[in-house]
Amino acid sequence: MGFDVLYLPPIHPIGYSHRKGRNNSLTAGPLDPGVPWAIGNESGGHDAINPELGTFDDFKYFLKVAKKNNIEVALDLALQCSPDHPWVKTNPEWFTKRADGSIAYAENPPKKYQDIYPLNFDNDYPGLFAEIYRVVTLWIELGVNIFRVDNPHTKPINFWADFIAKINEKYPQVIFLAEAFTTPAMMHALGKAGFQQSYTYFTWRVNKSELEEYGKEVAYETSAFFRPNFWVNTPDILPFHLQSGNPAAFALRAVLASTLSPSWGMYAGYELYEHIPIGEGKEEYRDSEKYEIKLRDWQAASKKSLTLAPFITKLNEIKNQNIALQRLRNITFHQSDSDQVIAYSKREGDNLILVVVNLDPFKAIETLVHWNLSALGLEDKAFEVTDLLDQEKYSWSRDTFIRLDPSRPMGRVAHIARVKK
Repeated sequence: MGFDVLYLPPIHPIGYSHRKGRNNSLTAGPLDPGVPWAIGNESGGHDAINPELGTFDDFKYFLKVAKKNNIEVALDLALQCSPDHPWVKTNPEWFTKRADGSIAYAENPPKKYQDIYPLNFDNDYPGLFAEIYRVVTLWIELGVNIFRVDNPHTKPINFWADFIAKINEKYPQVIFLAEAFTTPAMMHALGKAGFQQSYTYFTWRVNKSELEEYGKEVAYETSAFFRPNFWVNTPDILPFHLQSGNPAAFALRAVLASTLSPSWGMYAGYELYEHIPIGEGKEEYRDSEKYEIKLRDWQAASKKSLTLAPFITKLNEIKNQNIALQRLRNITFHQSDSDQVIAYSKREGDNLILVVVNLDPFKAIETLVHWNLSALGLEDKAFEVTDLLDQEKYSWSRDTFIRLDPSRPMGRVAHIARVKK
């Protein structure tokens, strides 16, 4: 689909104690693989590979094949352990003990994670720091240069500042992505501590005013220390606006993510319109592969035209061919007469891209878009554009009539137009 980073969940051995079953059931069946984030058993911990996945030689070959296809492999860095992790026996001081001497498991009320022990950085900071450094450099030496850090806001900020600085001193190419959905202050603090990229609130910015406000914020107000990565979904989050399963909703969110931010991502299954929540009012997937091995038939979906993959491939092709879409601090929002149509531009040198998106996936919208020609560097006369989604050419002007109809099978949710110079 044109992505150049493949992110893997933890590939380490999975604990047996309090192993979760399907859909976060407290009872696991004999074939349930457990949660990959419950790291560690007798086969090893963060420095080991789950034997069910393969060996280190297999992983090296995997990296080699990815590199041949111009793909970087990103690993999940989850600083937590299952009760069966070797550290629990060798270094019990790295965990928090209750009054009765038992180790405290992770909690995020009302949720309880009996299969996970959080780390305690207070008792042996130098020792824990050194061990985490050893583990991360092991994977870097194998060829991994991107780490998606799980819940970094639950670890000390000073640890991240020290750790990322030390890693980048020896390995300046390494990127840390903060998977932190928390308060803006904490997310910004993580950026200032050294995280090169961060998850964002884009997932919950849906209407026109929200998108414009947030687009301006990340482009201009926080861009000196907070570098956004817009995700349309995650293994943990199935946004409400996708739960209808309407393909147009998936398409328009992909357009927004790929054009508003230089970096964007999606969790597998998005291209197949997976949209069933675990329950009413919930933003979690039913039958989530956090708890089970999921098989997807991409070929069958392609034969039946039940996939967004070709559209996503086109979006990534457009981004790769237009430097304006690879920059953050160059966005300008323009007026439209409809609250359901958002319009914005990105400009880098002679590369000028105009984007118009219908935010309503259920009905056609007709409106006027009023381009700020001064901001675009254009004269007050008609100008020619090419829609990069289908190569159609249009003559636009200061006030441009737009019709966007998301209905299938010939739906159009957006224009991504390059201005002819």
